[in-house]
Amino acid sequence: MGDNMNAQSTPSGCGPTGSDGCPLSRRDILTKALAMTGLALLPPPFSPPVQAQQAGGGPATLALPARRGPMSGAWLVLLGTRGGPGIDLTRAQTASAVVVEGRPYLIDCGYGTLRQLVASNVGYLQLDTLLFTHLHDDHTGDLAALLSFQWTNGKTTATDAYGPYGTARLVEAVLSLLQTNVEIRTADEGRSVDARKQFHGHDVPASTAPVQMFKDDRVAVTAVENTHYSARSKANMPDRSLALRMDTKERSIVFAGDTAYSANVVELARGADLFVCEIVDPTVLEQMRERAKVASAAGNPNNIYRHVAESHSSPADVARMASAAKVKTVVLNHQVPGAPGSLAYPATDYIQAVRQGFDGEVIVGQDLMVL
Repeated sequence: MGDNMNAQSTPSGCGPTGSDGCPLSRRDILTKALAMTGLALLPPPFSPPVQAQQAGGGPATLALPARRGPMSGAWLVLLGTRGGPGIDLTRAQTASAVVVEGRPYLIDCGYGTLRQLVASNVGYLQLDTLLFTHLHDDHTGDLAALLSFQWTNGKTTATDAYGPYGTARLVEAVLSLLQTNVEIRTADEGRSVDARKQFHGHDVPASTAPVQMFKDDRVAVTAVENTHYSARSKANMPDRSLALRMDTKERSIVFAGDTAYSANVVELARGADLFVCEIVDPTVLEQMRERAKVASAAGNPNNIYRHVAESHSSPADVARMASAAKVKTVVLNHQVPGAPGSLAYPATDYIQAVRQGFDGEVIVGQDLMVL
């Protein structure tokens, strides 16, 4: 690879260039790197975004971006693939969009989601349905920004959020946060949309058997409880964590959510086309187990280290669930690497580790990847 890179002379201070001598974009470089591992970024099925804000900060028009490319069928767009609550300048926190016949549905809404919706050309003004796997802040951090700018920038239709216990309360809290902005712009700009009538949260029961979470004319969503929270924690809180399955006419997509191995998830995912699952570097899990012992000995048995070690998936866990469910393709999301800022477990190693127990296709997700 080094000889090929050096064969093309590059002006001083410039980055790598392509065969035509022009600088390579970040996407070009990523595409070439993924191609070496047998992966590829699919061409985005959406056009470049239109300007969402008029000069001077006025409200956006509701005209949707012009579309191009293959818009039929169901597409998975990975908006954020970073695992955990840390802030990363190269990856957004967890969020995905499923676009069915041009209609987007958002799954989780971690920090950076709003910007990624714009960057991916999925958009945010036409987004009506949000689905939460659970309510940790790395899955909900951009909800306030999303709803606020939907309202401010001219969305007039309803937005509904569905998730486990606490989702309705979360949306109510966001509405309280937005109230001052709504009052100012209503008085000062003549706004007429009532945010409290526009945005709604719905709690979905957690169950060992799949329950219907949402359904419209393009997708049916079912949910089941996964194993992100331990029995000892659930004894002291009503909060739960879910895995989701989205069935369309063309394909089925399952989001395992944050979870350790879960028999419930296996049943939900049976025969799915895409199995979107988190993955944690095994070295991280081992470190967490050791730190959990130290924290427990110091008098804190319910510590963050124990939570990470017991409630997240190793490559072996991913393979075991995918193989038992007989899914077609695994998409690795919510990735927790072994060292800050880099993958101690390279993409090829992630793939090889999962393939030790699963013989289907394995894709290591990247932000803005379209599948």
